[in-house]
Amino acid sequence: MSDKAFELYIRPEFESGELGAATDVDVERELSLWEKFSNINAVRKFSILLGLVALWQFYTWYSNVEPLLFPSFFLSLETLWKTVLSGEMFEKIGITIYVLLLGYAAGLAFAALFLIFAVSTRIGSDFLSTMTAMFQPLPAISLLPLAMLWFGLGIPALVFVTIHSVLWAVSLSTHVGFMSVSETLRMVGRNYGLSGIPYILKILVPAAFGSILTGLKIGWAFAWRTLIGAELVFGAAAGNGGLGWMIFEKGDNLDTEYVFAALFMVIVIGLLVENVIFRSVEIRTLQKWGMQR
Repeated sequence: MSDKAFELYIRPEFESGELGAATDVDVERELSLWEKFSNINAVRKFSILLGLVALWQFYTWYSNVEPLLFPSFFLSLETLWKTVLSGEMFEKIGITIYVLLLGYAAGLAFAALFLIFAVSTRIGSDFLSTMTAMFQPLPAISLLPLAMLWFGLGIPALVFVTIHSVLWAVSLSTHVGFMSVSETLRMVGRNYGLSGIPYILKILVPAAFGSILTGLKIGWAFAWRTLIGAELVFGAAAGNGGLGWMIFEKGDNLDTEYVFAALFMVIVIGLLVENVIFRSVEIRTLQKWGMQR
């Protein structure tokens, strides 16, 4: 057989040859100022907020709507500044945050007990799954009449509905995270002789920390909005309260700009907690461990 039979056949639509070095291509370049700013998470979020504020102000200016119905952003901001200078806003915020921290801490404590029981025994896992399926869809607002009947008008009733908002959201998210931990990690813990609380803290919590943090954030959001709604009812009945009572009182007096000022403060507190506290935890844990982008 001749050597020509073994020659490499090249199809005519393809070109062959040696590739030279790509010396005329920029493999590295400096980012523009716009690209540098757009890569900053805080700048992007602030731009979104600024756009919403501009849209709000433009709508009130263009539609010439009555301030009684929809006050402008600058009027709401001016009213907010008045309440800050008078000390009324700080007083209402202090009452609401105090009740929120009590309910949030108590809800986390009960969730920790349920989760320890669920991890330790099979019946505990079934118990927690059943309880979350029963009470997670139940709105906390629906428990307000029972809270008023059992605890009266005061802080204990507000703490009760706040606990309900936090407990099942945190328990469900954390339990799902624990159940998703791989058997390899579980075997590592058993090989080291871990059991009980040390097993949970050293194996399950780090592996499921993303789900735990998600549950904490959802629990915070549920507790915050539930407490504001509960204060609308309990504050109206008891004659005192925090931001929720302020919203009800000013709305009843048709002081719409004060209502918007209180709502604006509710939003600001929510943004601060989300983007300062929880974001700092994410950076120091999940991003540092390579579990989040």
